Amino acid sequence: MNLSHNAPQANNHAQLGLIFISVAIVFWGMLPIALKLSGAFIDPVTLTWFRFLVALVVSILIQWSAGSLKQFAALDAKVWLRLVLAGVFLMLNYVSFVYSLDYLAPGAAQLNFQTSPFFLAFGGVLFFKERLNAVQLSCFATLALGMLMFFHPYLDLSGANNHQVWIGVMIIQFSALSWTSYALLQKSLLNRLSPANVLLVIYGLGIFVMAPFSDFSQFASMDSFEWQIALFCAANTLIAYGCFGQSMKYWPTAQVSAMLALTPVFSFSATALVVSIGWWPEVFHADELDGLSLLGIGVIIVSVMVVQLLPLYRNRQAKRLQAA
Repeated sequence: MNLSHNAPQANNHAQLGLIFISVAIVFWGMLPIALKLSGAFIDPVTLTWFRFLVALVVSILIQWSAGSLKQFAALDAKVWLRLVLAGVFLMLNYVSFVYSLDYLAPGAAQLNFQTSPFFLAFGGVLFFKERLNAVQLSCFATLALGMLMFFHPYLDLSGANNHQVWIGVMIIQFSALSWTSYALLQKSLLNRLSPANVLLVIYGLGIFVMAPFSDFSQFASMDSFEWQIALFCAANTLIAYGCFGQSMKYWPTAQVSAMLALTPVFSFSATALVVSIGWWPEVFHADELDGLSLLGIGVIIVSVMVVQLLPLYRNRQAKRLQAA
């Protein structure tokens, strides 16, 4: 009886997880375009403060109307500590990634940050006792290969000082580990708080910490188009992180982390679309993707598909054995 009841529930969870992580990837993929445009009128810290402020206000209204704020009343000191740590790690991720760009080119920084899906997958094994079989491990290896192939045109470090490069790599790995720590802490809190309530605390903490380093005078000089860009960035934070948190609730970390590997592919595709349409030609230029980069995209997509489809195939095999 339990098996027949749990099967459709597992399928629903799989579908919900796919929907939520797909929405997060789409919004995270579009974000670099908006961030590039925002650099002309606002600094990263002030923009991040504004993104967190809008996300906090909307989250409070949604959670209050749903009666979900009652969850906070039952939290003990250990849970609050994990919440604060999750917020600190997410802010460290924001700040350290921006700081790494002083030492690395954007392409090299983005490639180095793609270790975070792997950290997340193995964090799931270490802290949540999730299992990675030989096929999934092989897929993560091919994901790494596909990323190297995809990003190889952006890894020309010939003009850089090796010492500076290593400093940049260490900073970006610290950023990736900080983001992974945030994600794992968030997952550990989902049995006590909804994903939206976890993020609500993180947004509030971020606003408090970043306020002294923000320049609020920049808002007075923004025109309507610049406000639209800033509001899109804020909505992006609310939707992307909200959907990511929900996906961690319904999916194992290995499946979530594999899907995250598609984010840079979607980001480059979105940028190529903007260039082809002819929007903001003074800001965006066509990226030269050679045959090896295109082959890398194919390797990434196939690897992600195998990681996602393997659990579904095994579930169907188990059902057939039960039916027999």
